[in-house]
Amino acid sequence: MSDGLLQTTDLRAGYGEASVLSGISLTLARGATLALLGRNGAGKTTLVDTLAGLTTHHGGTIVLDGQDITRLRPERRAAAGIGWVPQERNIFRSLTVEENLTAVARLGRWTVERAYELFPRLKERRGNLGNQLSGGEQQMLAIARALVLNPKLLLLDEPLEGLAPIIIDELLLALRAIVEGERLGMIIIEQKARHILPLCDAAIILDRGMAVYQGTAKGLLDDETALSRHLAVER
Repeated sequence: MSDGLLQTTDLRAGYGEASVLSGISLTLARGATLALLGRNGAGKTTLVDTLAGLTTHHGGTIVLDGQDITRLRPERRAAAGIGWVPQERNIFRSLTVEENLTAVARLGRWTVERAYELFPRLKERRGNLGNQLSGGEQQMLAIARALVLNPKLLLLDEPLEGLAPIIIDELLLALRAIVEGERLGMIIIEQKARHILPLCDAAIILDRGMAVYQGTAKGLLDDETALSRHLAVER
């Protein structure tokens, strides 16, 4: 598509010889946000890890902004525009908040100061070490670190997992600000479907490494049958 940012075709991948993904084909428009949903073990993290270059490629292609990145190493995918926030967050715990950000920042729209505007808590704690932050603050720092890389595509693996409700609300507000103010593509893995679907344009549900639902986020949010069947989500 003319305004496409990401396209995967018949993507198959896993860990070593074990295959997890079975032919995933998806297209994400520039500036669009995709909710990646499914039960535990469905292949969601494997798909995001595959986009980041961290799994064994078994077949298919990945094209980012017109560039085939299928065979690129993780660091070259990051340079091509992949920003990745894993569940483990991967912040530098022995560095301050500011050092975490300045250590990885690249020239672009997202500066350290813009990250502080998005996450005022981080500005207040700019001199704190990573291991002195709460879990929610570490998550904010992990997202801010990915943003100051100025990626084209941001991958978020369960950003709300294990956080207090007040922090979840803050993160959702920040994600909404990104969605509404930037032409930054995002793929968000989340167990809390009803939290994340209102922020997204599209949704995919995986089951055993296969896409069992692809459609608009609004369509899925309104589809009680699909939510119940595939995600055990009830109103």
